[in-house]
Amino acid sequence: MKNERLDLRKEVFDKRQYIKTIDTRFNEFGSTSITEDLINQPTVQEFFGLYNTLFYDIPALGETNSHEYLTKTSGDYINFENVSEEIAALQAEITQLRSDLLETQIDNIDSLVNNEESSAKLQNTKKAIQAAGQIVIDTETTISNNTQTSTGGGTTY
Repeated sequence: MKNERLDLRKEVFDKRQYIKTIDTRFNEFGSTSITEDLINQPTVQEFFGLYNTLFYDIPALGETNSHEYLTKTSGDYINFENVSEEIAALQAEITQLRSDLLETQIDNIDSLVNNEESSAKLQNTKKAIQAAGQIVIDTETTISNNTQTSTGGGTTY
C-alpha cells in the first residue's frame, strides 16, 4: 500500500448560520396537535359517504366493526327496543279494534236481518263482511307476527 495523502475537511457553522441552516425544533413522528386532529376528523356527511362506499366491505355479523355492531350500538343510543315494543303494542291494539268493529257491523246486520224478513241481499252482505273481516284479521295477525322487534333475550334484525 502506498502512502497517499488524504485531506480531511470539516465544515463548521457559526451560531447564526447553524440556526438558519439546521432545524432545531423538536418534532415527533406520528403525533398531531389537537387542532390538526379536529381538522382531519371527518364530518357527518363525509362519514356517511365513507360508509356508503365501504358498505359491502363491512362484515354483516361480528362483535365490532360490523353491521350488527352498528345496529346494536345505534339502537341502544336511540332506545330502539322500547320503540319497537310500543309499535307492536299499537299494532295489536289496531287488530283488536278492527275485530271489535267487524263484530259490531255483523251484529247490526243480524239485527236488520232479524227485524225484516230475511232478505237475501242482507244475508249476502253479512257473509261478504265476515269474509272480508277475516281476511283483515288474518292480515293484521300476520303483520304483527312478522314485525321484527327486540326482546330482552336478544335482538332480531
